[in-house]
Amino acid sequence: EVTLVESGGGLVQPGGSLRLSCAASGFIFSSYGMSWVRQAPGKGLEWVSAINNLGATYYADSVKGRFTISRDNAKNTLYLQLASLNVEDTAMYYCAKSKYGLCSRCYEDTSSRGQGTQVTVSS
Repeated sequence: EVTLVESGGGLVQPGGSLRLSCAASGFIFSSYGMSWVRQAPGKGLEWVSAINNLGATYYADSVKGRFTISRDNAKNTLYLQLASLNVEDTAMYYCAKSKYGLCSRCYEDTSSRGQGTQVTVSS
C-alpha cells in the first residue's frame, strides 16, 4: 500500500523559508516520478512542482526560482524547499506519486496523495 506522509509546514512571515518533506513507503520510490500540489482555501488543486525518476525537475511559473524540489532515494523521501514566500503561497501542500517514472508533470487524477501539510504565510 502506498503511504505518503508530509511534514514541515507551519506559519512563516512573508519572505521566509520552509522545507517540506514527504516520507514514502509501500512502493519502489526511486522508480516513480513524484510531485507537489497545493490547495489554497476556497480554491482548486494547483500543481506546483515535479521530479521524475531521472531527477529532472519541473515547476509551475508561480513558484519558479523560489521553490526547489529534490528527492533522496536512499531515504525514500521527497523534499520541497520554499523560499521568498508570499501570502499567495498559503495552502495545504500535498506530495503525490505518479504512475509513471519518466514524466514531467508527474501528477494524474488518480495519483496517490498524502494527508498534506499546512503552510501559512502571514505577518
